[in-house]
Amino acid sequence: MYGSLADRSAVGSRGFLGNSATRPDPYAMSRVLASPFIDLPSETDPMHQLDRRGFVTLAAASAAGIAAQLSLGSAAFGRQATAPGAASTGGKASKPLSFLILGGTAFLGPEVVEAAQKRGHSITLFNRGKTRPSLFPNIEKLQGDRDPDKGEGLKAIQKALETRTWDVVIDNSGYFPRHVKASAELLGPKVKQYIYISSISAFKEGAPPNSDESFPDAVLSDPTVETMGDQFQNYGGLKALCEKAAEAAMPGRVANIRPGFIVGPGDWTGRFSYWPLRARKGGEMLGPGAATDPVQWIDVRDLAEWMVLCAERSVNGLFAATGPGSGGTIGDIITASIKVAKATEPKPGSVDTTVTWVPADFLMSHGVSPGGDLPIWLPSEGETAGFHRWNVKKAVMAGLTFRPVEETVRGINTWIDGLNEEDRKRIRPAGMSLEREKEVLAAFHASAKTKSTPDAAPKP
Repeated sequence: MYGSLADRSAVGSRGFLGNSATRPDPYAMSRVLASPFIDLPSETDPMHQLDRRGFVTLAAASAAGIAAQLSLGSAAFGRQATAPGAASTGGKASKPLSFLILGGTAFLGPEVVEAAQKRGHSITLFNRGKTRPSLFPNIEKLQGDRDPDKGEGLKAIQKALETRTWDVVIDNSGYFPRHVKASAELLGPKVKQYIYISSISAFKEGAPPNSDESFPDAVLSDPTVETMGDQFQNYGGLKALCEKAAEAAMPGRVANIRPGFIVGPGDWTGRFSYWPLRARKGGEMLGPGAATDPVQWIDVRDLAEWMVLCAERSVNGLFAATGPGSGGTIGDIITASIKVAKATEPKPGSVDTTVTWVPADFLMSHGVSPGGDLPIWLPSEGETAGFHRWNVKKAVMAGLTFRPVEETVRGINTWIDGLNEEDRKRIRPAGMSLEREKEVLAAFHASAKTKSTPDAAPKP
């Protein structure tokens, strides 16, 4: 899903976290891969700007998949029904609420719509009407633009507010503070709560393991910038400023949620689904680093259900919401992927997948790109030691729960299997090719064999 093999090879040869003097910013890959591009118009999305600048490394690793996610989304192609999670109390809410969702037709938005409808809430969508306009035909839709200075801007909302209001605003599509400021200030006098989907990138880079909401925010040298930067370096700072804009307009009535990797049925980026898909192919599979290396992710359905719960309980404040509260690992993902693959194999014994764990230093020395060649995984030591080790206790205390990883894997596989032939062609394999994987594994086995062979006895 991430560009041509040649592009991926170029990524691997540079090595995001290697020792090359010409390497890009080591956090660039993690910024892009953990960026929840949820409901962003395609021609204004930061990844489109990034690709247009020809930043080959990041584009090859992520832009194609994210662009596909934005243009397709999950609900249009048989997205799996949301399983009842602990975050939802089940059944109808005791008090139905009215939701205004800014966006709502890409990846997270449709899941929020379904979670809210199951609880008996009413929904209004505000967007440009260009991304899958036929989605949710029975839901009220207002058309406009997040940019108040572009086209009709927010006039449709302004007109609606003359005769009605909403209880909760869900902002899935705010990427620039000016846009969030405009919507929050317009809606603030009439709505009770504003739920903004931010990003873990809104924290300053270099957080140590077990960091929480008290860790400093990312800061921009120019707070008026409205581009993501050539290595996506402005993304986190812009998200932090968006949060502040919402809070300034509605003090004490904003929930700023900072997820990392949002995954599950409907995610076209391959950031997580590489592993379930690879497990189904069988043979020797490369496991990066160690099975215990931490990885955090959140199923899109769990996030959506929790957002609805936050609305029902008027939960506000700042929340890190990156992944399993007990701490997930790359081993968990790979084990679940193989287990599900074998449980659903077309013929008994047809899936013979095994795992060989290859140390991070060996991978780096052989030009393998963490996050690119091996999606979602990053080294558990050094510069990215804290990337997958955020403390999410505050969100868990506020009701966030995480379904078993096997359920996420199963949902991804079932969703992909349900795609028609034409849509299936639009999925590009993420990560390294099978040929490249075999090369790295062969080199690793050869290295291990060399190390285990005793030196020849000295000649007399």
